[in-house]
Amino acid sequence: MLGEKLKELRESRGLLQRQVGTVLEVDAAYVSKIENNDKPLNRGHISLLSELYQVEESELVSYWLAEKILGVVSQEYEALKAIELAESELKNGGKAK
Repeated sequence: MLGEKLKELRESRGLLQRQVGTVLEVDAAYVSKIENNDKPLNRGHISLLSELYQVEESELVSYWLAEKILGVVSQEYEALKAIELAESELKNGGKAK
């Protein structure tokens, strides 16, 4: 999810993985692993990427958080119900119903 989005953004701007790696202070192989969802993206890199790709940081944070959530619940039978409960909790300012 996030990796695909980052690859799409990079390619749409005509950038090479090594150029992105320079901004993040990592090598091109690491950027490749991020884009292939083989390595997680460091939260601190999101603001750098939002500047580089000229997108809202909140958009990338949403993808980043979604990946974190999926990593925790994807193998759980009741994942969707749990996400619905969490969504309700967030909408109610932390007060579950």
